[in-house]
Amino acid sequence: MILPIYAYGQPVLRKEAEDIGPDYPDLAALITDMWETMYHASGVGLAAPQIGRSIRLFVIDTVQIQKKGEAPSGIKRVFINAQKVEEEGEVWSYEEGCLSIPDIRGDVERPDTLRLRYLDENFQEHEEVFTGINARVIQHEYDHIDGILFVEHLKPVKKQMIRRKLENIRKGKISADYKMKFLGGIS
Repeated sequence: MILPIYAYGQPVLRKEAEDIGPDYPDLAALITDMWETMYHASGVGLAAPQIGRSIRLFVIDTVQIQKKGEAPSGIKRVFINAQKVEEEGEVWSYEEGCLSIPDIRGDVERPDTLRLRYLDENFQEHEEVFTGINARVIQHEYDHIDGILFVEHLKPVKKQMIRRKLENIRKGKISADYKMKFLGGIS
């Protein structure tokens, strides 16, 4: 089932999400719905707060953005109760966007290497090192479960430039190619 994506301004996007256990109600169906919602909106990642659930769960698929002819480097994963162990390496800038903040993009600087501890959809524990675009997408989605949006990482001049656009999103004065939930309802 395709779920509405919560837009900038929704309080759930600013809350630190809670850990979940294997007994979380209908978790398998929720994960399936998150994949379907993410692909419908042409995203590469989706965090549970973006669909109104304040839980530490996100999905990513960077396989779909891999260039043809490159060695396989993308990943498709479910991350539950993720915890950053370490971020390191060269800080690099990359233009990010967000399904909860349509039509706004901006350069965000992040370290290129991330060590993460997480549970998969079967509640098996993993600790892995991710680099490059995989690390970037994970860091972006991880921010969501900590109540942080990518616009908070933008330089002050860019933040000033997008202030009116953000206010329009908050008010629901935006159109997206997917269902969104604004403070005043769904559109």
